[in-house]
Amino acid sequence: MRRASAQALAQVTGQALGAYQSAVVRIGFAGTWLFFLLREFPNRHELYGPDGPWSWRLAERLIASNDAFTVLMWSDSTLWFETVYAVCLLASALLVLGWRTRAMSVLFMVGVLSLQNRSVFMGDGGDNVIHLMALYLVLTRCARVWSLDARRARLRGSASAGAAGPLLWGVLGAVFAYGAASGHLGTGWTVAFAALWAGTALWWTADRYEPEGERRATLDVLANLLHNAGMLVIMAEVCLIYATAGWYKIQGSRWQDGTALYYPLRLDYFAPWPALSELLAGSGLLVMLLTYGTVAVQVAFPFTLFNRRVKNVLLAVMMLEHAGIAVLLGLPFFSLAMIAADAVFLPTGLLVWVGVRVAALRFFRVRDPRGLPAAEPAAVPR
Repeated sequence: MRRASAQALAQVTGQALGAYQSAVVRIGFAGTWLFFLLREFPNRHELYGPDGPWSWRLAERLIASNDAFTVLMWSDSTLWFETVYAVCLLASALLVLGWRTRAMSVLFMVGVLSLQNRSVFMGDGGDNVIHLMALYLVLTRCARVWSLDARRARLRGSASAGAAGPLLWGVLGAVFAYGAASGHLGTGWTVAFAALWAGTALWWTADRYEPEGERRATLDVLANLLHNAGMLVIMAEVCLIYATAGWYKIQGSRWQDGTALYYPLRLDYFAPWPALSELLAGSGLLVMLLTYGTVAVQVAFPFTLFNRRVKNVLLAVMMLEHAGIAVLLGLPFFSLAMIAADAVFLPTGLLVWVGVRVAALRFFRVRDPRGLPAAEPAAVPR
Protein backbone atom coordinates (compact mmCIF):
# COMPACT_ATOMS: atom_id res chain seq x y z
CA MET A 1 0.00 0.00 0.00
CA ARG A 2 2.78 2.38 0.97
CA ARG A 3 4.74 1.48 -2.15
CA ALA A 4 1.71 2.13 -4.40
CA SER A 5 1.17 5.52 -2.74
CA ALA A 6 4.81 6.42 -3.30
CA GLN A 7 4.58 5.42 -6.96
CA ALA A 8 1.40 7.47 -7.44
CA LEU A 9 3.01 10.50 -5.79
CA ALA A 10 6.11 10.14 -7.96
CA GLN A 11 3.97 9.96 -11.08
CA VAL A 12 1.91 13.03 -10.16
CA THR A 13 4.93 15.15 -9.29
CA GLY A 14 7.34 13.74 -11.85
CA GLN A 15 5.48 14.48 -15.08
CA ALA A 16 2.67 16.53 -16.58
CA LEU A 17 0.00 13.90 -17.20
CA GLY A 18 -2.25 14.08 -20.22
CA ALA A 19 0.13 16.13 -22.36
CA TYR A 20 -1.72 15.32 -25.59
CA GLN A 21 -5.15 15.83 -24.03
CA SER A 22 -4.19 19.25 -22.67
CA ALA A 23 -2.85 20.23 -26.10
CA VAL A 24 -6.15 19.25 -27.75
CA VAL A 25 -8.11 21.21 -25.13
CA ARG A 26 -5.87 24.24 -25.70
CA ILE A 27 -6.26 24.12 -29.46
CA GLY A 28 -9.99 23.39 -29.25
CA PHE A 29 -11.00 26.22 -26.96
CA ALA A 30 -8.64 28.82 -28.40
CA GLY A 31 -9.75 27.88 -31.92
CA THR A 32 -13.44 28.03 -30.99
CA TRP A 33 -13.07 31.48 -29.45
CA LEU A 34 -10.99 32.66 -32.40
CA PHE A 35 -13.62 31.52 -34.93
CA PHE A 36 -16.35 33.18 -32.88
CA LEU A 37 -14.49 36.51 -32.74
CA LEU A 38 -13.80 36.39 -36.48
CA ARG A 39 -17.40 35.56 -37.36
CA GLU A 40 -18.72 38.37 -35.16
CA PHE A 41 -16.08 40.87 -36.22
CA PRO A 42 -18.58 43.00 -38.23
CA ASN A 43 -20.94 42.96 -35.21
CA ARG A 44 -18.36 43.49 -32.48
CA HIS A 45 -19.57 47.00 -31.57
CA GLU A 46 -23.14 45.79 -31.08
CA LEU A 47 -22.10 42.70 -29.10
CA TYR A 48 -19.42 44.00 -26.76
CA GLY A 49 -18.69 47.59 -27.76
CA PRO A 50 -20.12 51.05 -27.35
CA ASP A 51 -23.12 50.42 -29.66
CA GLY A 52 -24.46 47.41 -27.78
CA PRO A 53 -27.88 47.30 -26.08
CA TRP A 54 -26.09 46.49 -22.83
CA SER A 55 -24.82 50.02 -22.32
CA TRP A 56 -21.75 51.25 -20.50
CA ARG A 57 -23.82 52.40 -17.51
CA LEU A 58 -25.61 49.06 -17.21
CA ALA A 59 -22.31 47.17 -17.37
CA GLU A 60 -20.79 49.54 -14.82
CA ARG A 61 -23.64 48.98 -12.37
CA LEU A 62 -23.52 45.20 -12.77
CA ILE A 63 -19.75 44.97 -12.35
CA ALA A 64 -19.92 47.19 -9.28
CA SER A 65 -22.27 44.64 -7.71
CA ASN A 66 -20.54 41.38 -8.69
CA ASP A 67 -16.86 42.51 -8.95
CA ALA A 68 -16.44 40.76 -12.32
CA PHE A 69 -13.16 41.28 -14.15
CA THR A 70 -13.06 43.10 -17.50
CA VAL A 71 -10.45 45.45 -18.89
CA LEU A 72 -13.08 46.95 -21.23
CA MET A 73 -14.37 48.94 -18.27
CA TRP A 74 -11.03 50.67 -17.87
CA SER A 75 -12.00 53.14 -20.59
CA ASP A 76 -15.09 53.87 -22.69
CA SER A 77 -13.14 54.97 -25.76
CA THR A 78 -13.63 53.19 -29.07
CA LEU A 79 -9.85 52.94 -29.54
CA TRP A 80 -9.50 51.00 -26.29
CA PHE A 81 -12.26 48.61 -27.32
CA GLU A 82 -10.67 47.99 -30.73
CA THR A 83 -7.29 47.39 -29.07
CA VAL A 84 -8.72 44.84 -26.64
CA TYR A 85 -10.62 43.04 -29.41
CA ALA A 86 -7.50 42.88 -31.58
CA VAL A 87 -5.44 41.52 -28.66
CA CYS A 88 -8.12 38.87 -28.07
CA LEU A 89 -7.87 37.76 -31.70
CA LEU A 90 -4.07 37.68 -31.62
CA ALA A 91 -3.88 35.85 -28.29
CA SER A 92 -6.35 33.20 -29.46
CA ALA A 93 -4.43 32.58 -32.68
CA LEU A 94 -1.07 32.37 -30.91
CA LEU A 95 -2.50 30.06 -28.24
CA VAL A 96 -3.70 27.70 -30.98
CA LEU A 97 -0.15 27.68 -32.36
CA GLY A 98 1.36 27.33 -28.89
CA TRP A 99 3.67 30.35 -29.09
CA ARG A 100 4.77 31.59 -25.63
CA THR A 101 1.87 29.59 -24.31
CA ARG A 102 2.03 30.66 -20.67
CA ALA A 103 1.72 34.35 -21.54
CA MET A 104 -0.83 33.66 -24.27
CA SER A 105 -2.99 31.61 -21.89
CA VAL A 106 -3.08 34.59 -19.52
CA LEU A 107 -3.96 36.96 -22.38
CA PHE A 108 -6.57 34.49 -23.61
CA MET A 109 -8.16 34.38 -20.15
CA VAL A 110 -8.11 38.17 -19.88
CA GLY A 111 -9.74 38.51 -23.31
CA VAL A 112 -12.47 35.94 -22.64
CA LEU A 113 -13.37 37.41 -19.26
CA SER A 114 -13.22 40.99 -20.53
CA LEU A 115 -15.60 40.47 -23.44
CA GLN A 116 -18.02 38.12 -21.72
CA ASN A 117 -18.26 40.14 -18.50
CA ARG A 118 -18.79 43.33 -20.50
CA SER A 119 -21.98 41.95 -22.10
CA VAL A 120 -23.29 39.09 -20.02
CA PHE A 121 -26.27 38.19 -22.22
CA MET A 122 -24.30 37.43 -25.38
CA GLY A 123 -23.73 33.71 -25.89
CA ASP A 124 -25.38 30.37 -26.53
CA GLY A 125 -24.18 28.26 -23.61
CA GLY A 126 -20.77 27.49 -25.04
CA ASP A 127 -19.53 30.83 -23.72
CA ASN A 128 -19.93 29.55 -20.15
CA VAL A 129 -17.74 26.54 -20.90
CA ILE A 130 -15.07 28.72 -22.56
CA HIS A 131 -15.26 31.10 -19.60
CA LEU A 132 -14.40 28.31 -17.16
CA MET A 133 -11.81 26.58 -19.31
CA ALA A 134 -9.97 29.86 -19.94
CA LEU A 135 -9.31 29.99 -16.20
CA TYR A 136 -8.18 26.38 -15.95
CA LEU A 137 -5.86 26.52 -18.98
CA VAL A 138 -3.63 29.01 -17.17
CA LEU A 139 -2.75 26.27 -14.67
CA THR A 140 -1.82 23.64 -17.25
CA ARG A 141 1.36 22.91 -19.17
CA CYS A 142 -0.63 22.59 -22.38
CA ALA A 143 2.27 23.22 -24.76
CA ARG A 144 4.31 20.10 -24.08
CA VAL A 145 3.36 18.74 -27.51
CA TRP A 146 1.87 20.16 -30.71
CA SER A 147 3.09 23.71 -30.17
CA LEU A 148 5.76 26.14 -31.29
CA ASP A 149 7.08 26.11 -27.73
CA ALA A 150 7.69 22.35 -27.97
CA ARG A 151 9.44 22.90 -31.30
CA ARG A 152 11.64 25.59 -29.76
CA ALA A 153 12.48 23.29 -26.86
CA ARG A 154 13.58 20.56 -29.29
CA LEU A 155 15.73 22.86 -31.39
CA ARG A 156 17.18 25.14 -28.69
CA GLY A 157 16.97 22.99 -25.58
CA SER A 158 14.52 25.29 -23.77
CA ALA A 159 11.05 26.63 -24.51
CA SER A 160 11.88 29.92 -22.77
CA ALA A 161 14.85 30.72 -25.02
CA GLY A 162 14.85 34.12 -26.71
CA ALA A 163 14.00 37.67 -25.65
CA ALA A 164 10.33 37.60 -26.67
CA GLY A 165 9.21 35.97 -23.41
CA PRO A 166 10.75 38.49 -20.97
CA LEU A 167 9.63 41.38 -23.17
CA LEU A 168 6.07 40.09 -23.31
CA TRP A 169 5.86 39.51 -19.57
CA GLY A 170 7.37 42.96 -18.96
CA VAL A 171 4.54 44.55 -20.93
CA LEU A 172 1.96 42.41 -19.14
CA GLY A 173 3.45 43.35 -15.78
CA ALA A 174 3.24 47.05 -16.63
CA VAL A 175 -0.42 46.72 -17.67
CA PHE A 176 -1.31 44.81 -14.49
CA ALA A 177 0.57 47.35 -12.36
CA TYR A 178 -1.40 50.16 -13.99
CA GLY A 179 -4.68 48.33 -13.34
CA ALA A 180 -3.80 47.80 -9.68
CA ALA A 181 -2.57 51.37 -9.15
CA SER A 182 -5.63 52.91 -10.82
CA GLY A 183 -8.05 50.80 -8.77
CA HIS A 184 -9.45 48.88 -11.75
CA LEU A 185 -8.17 45.55 -10.39
CA GLY A 186 -9.63 44.22 -7.17
CA THR A 187 -7.46 42.76 -4.44
CA GLY A 188 -8.05 39.18 -5.53
CA TRP A 189 -7.12 39.76 -9.17
CA THR A 190 -4.11 41.87 -8.16
CA VAL A 191 -2.78 39.03 -6.02
CA ALA A 192 -3.49 36.45 -8.77
CA PHE A 193 -1.72 38.41 -11.51
CA ALA A 194 1.19 39.26 -9.20
CA ALA A 195 1.61 35.56 -8.36
CA LEU A 196 1.54 34.65 -12.07
CA TRP A 197 4.11 37.30 -12.91
CA ALA A 198 6.43 36.45 -10.02
CA GLY A 199 6.18 32.71 -10.66
CA THR A 200 6.98 33.14 -14.34
CA ALA A 201 9.94 35.41 -13.56
CA LEU A 202 11.28 32.87 -11.07
CA TRP A 203 10.86 30.06 -13.59
CA TRP A 204 12.64 32.00 -16.34
CA THR A 205 15.54 32.88 -14.02
CA ALA A 206 16.02 29.28 -12.88
CA ASP A 207 15.68 27.93 -16.42
CA ARG A 208 18.19 30.46 -17.74
CA TYR A 209 20.89 30.32 -15.05
CA GLU A 210 20.36 26.98 -13.29
CA PRO A 211 18.68 24.60 -15.77
CA GLU A 212 19.92 21.44 -14.03
CA GLY A 213 19.87 22.68 -10.44
CA GLU A 214 17.69 21.88 -7.45
CA ARG A 215 15.64 25.07 -7.71
CA ARG A 216 14.72 24.28 -11.30
CA ALA A 217 13.72 20.75 -10.31
CA THR A 218 11.55 22.08 -7.47
CA LEU A 219 9.79 24.49 -9.80
CA ASP A 220 9.25 21.63 -12.25
CA VAL A 221 7.54 19.58 -9.54
CA LEU A 222 5.30 22.50 -8.59
CA ALA A 223 4.40 23.09 -12.24
CA ASN A 224 3.53 19.41 -12.67
CA LEU A 225 1.30 19.51 -9.59
CA LEU A 226 -0.52 22.59 -10.87
CA HIS A 227 -0.92 21.05 -14.31
CA ASN A 228 -2.27 17.76 -12.99
CA ALA A 229 -4.61 19.56 -10.62
CA GLY A 230 -5.85 21.73 -13.49
CA MET A 231 -6.48 18.68 -15.69
CA LEU A 232 -8.34 16.99 -12.85
CA VAL A 233 -10.54 20.07 -12.42
CA ILE A 234 -11.26 20.16 -16.17
CA MET A 235 -12.31 16.49 -16.13
CA ALA A 236 -14.46 17.03 -13.05
CA GLU A 237 -16.06 20.07 -14.68
CA VAL A 238 -17.00 18.10 -17.79
CA CYS A 239 -18.51 15.32 -15.68
CA LEU A 240 -20.43 17.90 -13.63
CA ILE A 241 -21.81 19.53 -16.77
CA TYR A 242 -23.13 16.25 -18.12
CA ALA A 243 -24.39 14.97 -14.78
CA THR A 244 -26.36 18.12 -13.94
CA ALA A 245 -27.69 18.43 -17.50
CA GLY A 246 -28.86 14.81 -17.49
CA TRP A 247 -30.47 14.84 -14.06
CA TYR A 248 -32.27 18.13 -14.71
CA LYS A 249 -33.60 16.70 -17.97
CA ILE A 250 -34.99 13.69 -16.12
CA GLN A 251 -37.15 16.00 -14.02
CA GLY A 252 -38.78 17.62 -17.08
CA SER A 253 -42.08 16.24 -18.31
CA ARG A 254 -41.16 16.67 -21.98
CA TRP A 255 -38.00 14.64 -21.49
CA GLN A 256 -39.97 12.00 -19.62
CA ASP A 257 -42.50 11.51 -22.40
CA GLY A 258 -39.81 11.60 -25.11
CA THR A 259 -40.96 14.74 -26.97
CA ALA A 260 -38.41 17.33 -25.79
CA LEU A 261 -36.38 17.32 -29.01
CA TYR A 262 -39.47 17.99 -31.10
CA TYR A 263 -39.99 21.56 -29.89
CA PRO A 264 -36.61 23.16 -30.74
CA LEU A 265 -36.80 21.49 -34.16
CA ARG A 266 -40.04 23.39 -34.81
CA LEU A 267 -38.58 26.80 -33.93
CA ASP A 268 -37.42 28.92 -36.85
CA TYR A 269 -34.60 30.36 -34.73
CA PHE A 270 -33.07 26.87 -34.36
CA ALA A 271 -33.68 25.69 -37.92
CA PRO A 272 -30.78 26.60 -40.23
CA TRP A 273 -31.87 23.68 -42.45
CA PRO A 274 -35.70 23.79 -42.31
CA ALA A 275 -36.21 20.78 -44.57
CA LEU A 276 -33.89 18.62 -42.46
CA SER A 277 -35.51 19.76 -39.21
CA GLU A 278 -38.96 19.09 -40.67
CA LEU A 279 -37.93 15.61 -41.75
CA LEU A 280 -36.53 14.74 -38.33
CA ALA A 281 -39.44 16.25 -36.40
CA GLY A 282 -41.88 14.28 -38.56
CA SER A 283 -40.64 10.95 -37.19
CA GLY A 284 -42.06 10.40 -33.71
CA LEU A 285 -40.00 7.25 -33.15
CA LEU A 286 -36.71 8.97 -34.06
CA VAL A 287 -37.51 11.98 -31.86
CA MET A 288 -38.27 9.68 -28.92
CA LEU A 289 -35.09 7.64 -29.39
CA LEU A 290 -32.90 10.74 -29.64
CA THR A 291 -34.57 12.33 -26.61
CA TYR A 292 -34.17 9.30 -24.37
CA GLY A 293 -30.72 8.60 -25.77
CA THR A 294 -29.51 12.09 -24.92
CA VAL A 295 -30.61 11.75 -21.30
CA ALA A 296 -29.19 8.25 -20.95
CA VAL A 297 -25.77 9.20 -22.34
CA GLN A 298 -25.44 12.33 -20.20
CA VAL A 299 -26.45 10.62 -16.98
CA ALA A 300 -24.32 7.54 -17.62
CA PHE A 301 -21.11 9.19 -18.84
CA PRO A 302 -19.53 10.06 -15.44
CA PHE A 303 -20.00 6.43 -14.33
CA THR A 304 -18.34 5.03 -17.45
CA LEU A 305 -14.95 6.52 -16.58
CA PHE A 306 -14.19 3.31 -14.68
CA ASN A 307 -14.44 1.29 -17.90
CA ARG A 308 -12.22 2.57 -20.68
CA ARG A 309 -13.96 0.84 -23.57
CA VAL A 310 -17.46 1.92 -22.58
CA LYS A 311 -16.18 5.43 -21.93
CA ASN A 312 -14.66 5.67 -25.40
CA VAL A 313 -17.91 4.52 -27.01
CA LEU A 314 -20.02 7.07 -25.11
CA LEU A 315 -17.42 9.75 -25.81
CA ALA A 316 -17.77 9.16 -29.55
CA VAL A 317 -21.56 9.21 -29.22
CA MET A 318 -21.50 12.54 -27.37
CA MET A 319 -19.19 14.13 -29.90
CA LEU A 320 -21.50 13.00 -32.71
CA GLU A 321 -24.42 14.38 -30.71
CA HIS A 322 -22.77 17.79 -30.46
CA ALA A 323 -21.97 17.71 -34.17
CA GLY A 324 -25.66 17.05 -34.78
CA ILE A 325 -26.61 19.99 -32.57
CA ALA A 326 -24.29 22.22 -34.59
CA VAL A 327 -25.95 21.19 -37.85
CA LEU A 328 -29.59 20.79 -36.84
CA LEU A 329 -29.96 23.62 -34.31
CA GLY A 330 -27.40 26.07 -35.70
CA LEU A 331 -25.23 26.21 -32.56
CA PRO A 332 -21.73 25.59 -33.94
CA PHE A 333 -19.72 27.36 -31.24
CA PHE A 334 -21.58 25.67 -28.40
CA SER A 335 -20.91 22.32 -30.06
CA LEU A 336 -17.24 23.11 -30.69
CA ALA A 337 -16.77 24.16 -27.06
CA MET A 338 -18.34 20.95 -25.78
CA ILE A 339 -16.34 18.78 -28.19
CA ALA A 340 -13.16 20.54 -27.03
CA ALA A 341 -14.15 19.82 -23.42
CA ASP A 342 -14.88 16.17 -24.24
CA ALA A 343 -11.41 15.86 -25.79
CA VAL A 344 -9.85 15.76 -22.32
CA PHE A 345 -11.04 12.11 -22.15
CA LEU A 346 -9.71 11.02 -25.55
CA PRO A 347 -7.33 8.04 -25.36
CA THR A 348 -3.64 8.89 -25.62
CA GLY A 349 -3.01 6.19 -28.19
CA LEU A 350 -5.50 7.74 -30.58
CA LEU A 351 -4.03 11.22 -30.15
CA VAL A 352 -0.47 9.96 -30.68
CA TRP A 353 -1.61 8.13 -33.82
CA VAL A 354 -3.27 11.31 -35.16
CA GLY A 355 -0.18 13.38 -34.30
CA VAL A 356 2.13 10.99 -36.14
CA ARG A 357 -0.12 11.02 -39.22
CA VAL A 358 -0.30 14.81 -39.26
CA ALA A 359 3.45 15.16 -38.68
CA ALA A 360 4.06 12.81 -41.62
CA LEU A 361 2.59 15.41 -43.95
CA ARG A 362 5.31 17.35 -45.69
CA PHE A 363 3.88 20.73 -44.75
CA PHE A 364 4.06 19.97 -41.02
CA ARG A 365 7.51 18.41 -40.88
CA VAL A 366 9.90 20.12 -38.49
CA ARG A 367 13.61 20.20 -39.32
CA ASP A 368 16.50 20.79 -37.02
CA PRO A 369 19.31 23.29 -37.84
CA ARG A 370 21.19 20.58 -39.75
CA GLY A 371 18.27 20.14 -42.16
CA LEU A 372 17.32 16.67 -40.88
CA PRO A 373 13.76 15.80 -39.91
CA ALA A 374 13.17 16.26 -36.20
CA ALA A 375 12.46 13.19 -34.12
CA GLU A 376 8.86 12.39 -33.29
CA PRO A 377 7.79 13.07 -29.69
CA ALA A 378 7.90 10.00 -27.53
CA ALA A 379 4.60 8.26 -27.01
CA VAL A 380 3.07 8.79 -23.58
CA PRO A 381 2.23 5.61 -21.66
CA ARG A 382 -1.48 4.77 -21.76
